[in-house]
Amino acid sequence: MTRFVLIPGAWLGAWAWKDVARHLERAGHEAYPVTLTGMGERVHLAGPDVGMETAFHDVLNLMRYGELEEEVVLVGHSFAGKVAAAVADRAHPKVRKVIYVDSFRPERVREPQAGFDPTKEFGPVPEGALGVPLTETIIDTIGKDLQGPRRRRMLALATPWPIRMAKDPITLSSQYDAVKEAYVFCSLSGDPVDEIVAGKWGALVGPHTILETGHWPMLTKPEPLANDLIQLAR
Repeated sequence: MTRFVLIPGAWLGAWAWKDVARHLERAGHEAYPVTLTGMGERVHLAGPDVGMETAFHDVLNLMRYGELEEEVVLVGHSFAGKVAAAVADRAHPKVRKVIYVDSFRPERVREPQAGFDPTKEFGPVPEGALGVPLTETIIDTIGKDLQGPRRRRMLALATPWPIRMAKDPITLSSQYDAVKEAYVFCSLSGDPVDEIVAGKWGALVGPHTILETGHWPMLTKPEPLANDLIQLAR
């Protein structure tokens, strides 16, 4: 039995993991989907100070008050790979492995990393807004296989991505060097998966799987994703 803590990426909340969690639990595992402050059902808590420090504590507190004391597998999707990495760094005795799902993958360095300006990729934030809204154009760019009822659900439940969560970097300590990693790559999300697997963009230090899907496999292929998570967690 594995305890999976599922951390959603930009625009998402725990709702996005619902089908994956169901498949994991049917297979005899435990699933703990997280909603990061400022998104999903916690969108009402968005504010100018909501950034990576808030996100770290969202996950750390779930682990503490959920009494997840050991053998936790963190799953970070998209930008939340850096949330998972930072949590693993701070709570490394409790973490068995981190699985990065079509996400940021950390370098094992001591310098700040992973801070970036999302407006350069996704366009400007509306005046007075605190986050980057999800648009049809973004979906068509990184997840065009998200169609029909799944796309309508995504657009109905997506919330703006707090811009500070993107801009804030993380700095990992030497504790992270002992963390085990695994990866799920999505072949239709626009990343050069073949080059990544070949090591052109940095060596992989753990096993990987590849799903033929866009950027949101928890919505488009929840059962295959759950099966891959179980396989990679071993």
